[in-house]
Amino acid sequence: MYREILDLALTRLNKDARIVLCGAISQYNATKPAGLQNYLNLISQRGTIQGFIVFDFTARYGEAIQELAAGLSDGSIKRKFHIVEGGIEKAPVALPLLFSGGNTGKLVVKISEEPKSKL
Repeated sequence: MYREILDLALTRLNKDARIVLCGAISQYNATKPAGLQNYLNLISQRGTIQGFIVFDFTARYGEAIQELAAGLSDGSIKRKFHIVEGGIEKAPVALPLLFSGGNTGKLVVKISEEPKSKL
């Protein structure tokens, strides 16, 4: 699905657009990963597309953690969890969701209920 969204975005570029390319886990194991169709718009709009990985920014991890924590705290950043219930036995069912795009949000396998505090 990432390719379809990126292809649509490429049809609506502003001049000098900059596109960040990150992820695409659903294509990692594909024998023939799907290609882009609308990449020629990068030429007419003088756009650039650049890939990155999180390790490119290790020096800024502390800053990112502070910003993310503040956003989660004040509600300006929303998060979603895709929880697979049923214990560790469901891990083999959950894992393929990462590669198929079948999960929405952070994929979590719920092992058990949280232990109750003794306080």
